[in-house]
Amino acid sequence: MFTRGSLTSTILGLMLFLILLSSSLAVFSIVNLTFSLDDAKGINASGSMRMQSYRLLLFTNAGSINAQEKITEFENTLNSEPLKRTLAWYSPQELTDQYLQVIDKWQVMRAYVEAGDARLYSASLKDFVDTIDTLVLKMELFAAYKLKLLVIGQIIGLVILLAVAIMAVVFTRKRVVRPLQLLMDSASTISKGNFKVKMPKTEYIELTSLGNALQKTASELADLYEDLEGQVNDKTLALTRANNELKFLYDNLVMLHADKLDYKALQSAINQLKYYEGLDFIRLVIKHEDDSCDVIKAEGGWPEENNISSVQFPLNLEETQLGYLDVISTKHLNQQLFENFAMMLTRSITIHNATEQRQQMALMEERAVIARELHDSIGQLLSFLKIQVSLLKKSLHESCRSPEVEGQLLEINEGVSTAYVQLRELLSTFRLTIKEPNLNQAIEVMLDQLRQQSDVDIKLNYKLSAHLLEAKQHIHILQLIREATLNAIKHAKPAHIVVDCQLTNSAMITIAICDDGIGVSHLQERDQHFGIGIMHERANKLHGVVTFESNLHGGTTVTLSFPPQQEPLNG
Repeated sequence: MFTRGSLTSTILGLMLFLILLSSSLAVFSIVNLTFSLDDAKGINASGSMRMQSYRLLLFTNAGSINAQEKITEFENTLNSEPLKRTLAWYSPQELTDQYLQVIDKWQVMRAYVEAGDARLYSASLKDFVDTIDTLVLKMELFAAYKLKLLVIGQIIGLVILLAVAIMAVVFTRKRVVRPLQLLMDSASTISKGNFKVKMPKTEYIELTSLGNALQKTASELADLYEDLEGQVNDKTLALTRANNELKFLYDNLVMLHADKLDYKALQSAINQLKYYEGLDFIRLVIKHEDDSCDVIKAEGGWPEENNISSVQFPLNLEETQLGYLDVISTKHLNQQLFENFAMMLTRSITIHNATEQRQQMALMEERAVIARELHDSIGQLLSFLKIQVSLLKKSLHESCRSPEVEGQLLEINEGVSTAYVQLRELLSTFRLTIKEPNLNQAIEVMLDQLRQQSDVDIKLNYKLSAHLLEAKQHIHILQLIREATLNAIKHAKPAHIVVDCQLTNSAMITIAICDDGIGVSHLQERDQHFGIGIMHERANKLHGVVTFESNLHGGTTVTLSFPPQQEPLNG
């Protein structure tokens, strides 16, 4: 653990130490110089006393009256301020003692001068001068000592300053420059987008705070960058998934609209959805107007257990429900994809139904046009022929009449009448008024017309899905049912007729017209009849067959059997 201090305080302390050290050296030098200011004067003064001592010897031998003046001059030099500094507290004791010794010996020498005793003065002069010389020497030594002390102090101070400067440089490089360099390297690393950096440890609050700030900033930037990167990845994945989903929906839409919408196309679409989403089970339930349902199961079928929960996506068009998409999956379902897929199926089925209706309405309009043309051409021609046969029969002379002629006229009249009746029946079929192109309704309208023409109880049992039949098949089925029903009404004399339309277990559409009349004998009589041949021809156009069978309890059953336009639905 680092003991964290203030870098500012440390630098301030170091600067104060350097200032204090420099100031101390300066003060020491100033004090030393102050104490050495009068050293030269003192040495000169002490040196001059030797000369004055020899002068006093001359004045003493001569007995000069000026001796007192020279004594005063000597004492002024002896008591001068530079020499009195030897008595200061900072002067060496031996220098002080030497100065005091010079003063003591001067008192003796003064007495000799005042007494005029040149002999004693001369005898003591050498010792006195030696004492003065010793004083001068000691003063010089003290002055040299102070100078040496100044030099030594300066050298020591310089060495200390250099040592402190070197320590400061090393300290700054190690504790300041290096951490700052590491912080700059970390900042450079952060600027390059690499936020996983570790800040250097320092013992100073400022650098630690800066490092912590950079570390926090880098951490926040890393989190932000990671979050943004995650968002970008999520958006990329979402866009990729959305693109894949759009491509999937587009491919299925193209497939559904490439050809007619049938069972195989719908099953292929839900198979692709199953494998695209990894579903367990999926099926498509289509509802019809007669409340019947068709179920299209994807590969793998549908579980028989009823307690398995499933998710349903309705196929709604405005307020009409065309069915629903039923899904069982252990995975989380892509709600938007399934809703879009259900919408696509809804529109495809709606467009298909609308196309079928338009085709059927176009056929109905075409039949109406044909009916008008037949009525205006062949109908009028047959009426004209019938009138002409009647006129021919009346205008034929008796001489020309014979059984053979009568028989031929009768056959011509019956043939024209039969053709006219069949034409009227055909026109009646073509002119059926149907609000919607629905075979069930068309058959019901046609049977209503027949009910009005006879007392026979006619019932319809219709159990066919609309998708099993094409619009072009309706007219053949409708005509065949009408022909079989009319034959039963006219020739079998039934009380009840049942028209049953359903899909058998063998995946074949069967339309049975069952009556309780006299049986198949009337069919044998009419075996060569034109209508029976047309029924067989219509059955061939439907790729099926028409059969005539007797019932166990009387009556006849005419059965039309043909394959649907597409593979029947399971369910």
